[in-house]
Amino acid sequence: MNAQSLQETSFPDSKKHYPILDGLRGVAAVIVVAFHILEVFSGGDHTKQLLNHGYLAVDFFFLLSGFVIAHAYDDRWGKMSLKDFFKRRLIRLHPMILVGMVLGAICFFPSASFMFPGVEGTPVWKMLLVLVFGLFLIPVPGSLDIRGWGEMYPLNGPAWSLFFEYIANIIYAVFLRKVSNTVLWVLTVIAAGVLIHFAVTNSHGDIIGGWSLDPAQLRVGFTRLAFPFLAGILLRRLTKPGNMGSTFVLSSVLIAIVLAFPRVGGTENLWINGIYDSLMIIIMFPVIVYIGASGTVKGNSMKKICTFLGDISYPIYITHFPILYVYYSYVVKNKITLESSFIPAALVFILSITVAYVSLKFYDIPVRNYLAKRFLKKS
Repeated sequence: MNAQSLQETSFPDSKKHYPILDGLRGVAAVIVVAFHILEVFSGGDHTKQLLNHGYLAVDFFFLLSGFVIAHAYDDRWGKMSLKDFFKRRLIRLHPMILVGMVLGAICFFPSASFMFPGVEGTPVWKMLLVLVFGLFLIPVPGSLDIRGWGEMYPLNGPAWSLFFEYIANIIYAVFLRKVSNTVLWVLTVIAAGVLIHFAVTNSHGDIIGGWSLDPAQLRVGFTRLAFPFLAGILLRRLTKPGNMGSTFVLSSVLIAIVLAFPRVGGTENLWINGIYDSLMIIIMFPVIVYIGASGTVKGNSMKKICTFLGDISYPIYITHFPILYVYYSYVVKNKITLESSFIPAALVFILSITVAYVSLKFYDIPVRNYLAKRFLKKS
């Protein structure tokens, strides 16, 4: 990732989830992995990126997060305290953050290349200090940018979206859960305007960014967070999912088309791509979520697919990038071309899914179940 975003735990006292939304989250997460695998061949040019709009998966995760949190917690506050809420969210999200950061530390020195100018000269103690920051999801200052990419989490770049996810959870618990739908509408409309303005006026013609601890990048992060998270809450509160039958394939195809769609506008009219990003986030993503929430899963095979995709969605998002740091270095050092990259790319893709699944089954689920029994009360 959001995206996190990030299913709730399946503890006995938790609400039943929308299975198709779980599956959609997994579809988007898998596309993110493919997007990042191919990113090394774009040379940093956003217009040449294959699976061009894969970055929008993060915005989709934020919208899903708002929807799911409103569904899971809006009616619990009479018997659930702020402390209980934060414990639930920490138990849901933080165990895999630890895995992602440790994996990032393991992969840090093997990723050394001219792509990452800070790696070779980094002493072990400094890397371990960055690891400690990461384990607590504390963004690092510029003096600890040990990779040289300006990431707030140099051991695991995508953790930036979890930083904003945590902020969204705090704002929801302290403020948004209490506001009327009218106020929520106003905030959502304002956030949509801010999103459109940024998307069509920035120098890249897209909404990529948010992973650095500087004012410009923080603006990108908060802009990307605000509308989809607010819209997800509003969508859950104002709509009643219909009965559309089996919608997993339809909604999966729609999200795949949005994320894989080629760049629009080219280098001459960057603002056109900004319009595309805005329309997808503001209109298409809520439509896709509504379709997914309105569907049913029929047949054991489809249930297993949705369950598997939902289960690995968060683990694969938060663990795949440390592996890709090493893959990027391999590609650069060996001058691998896109045409000759199929086998190593396929192996990295399979490895990413395997690491996510193993982490889920042998670490994440047992740890969350233990923590839930130890620290949570039924509500």
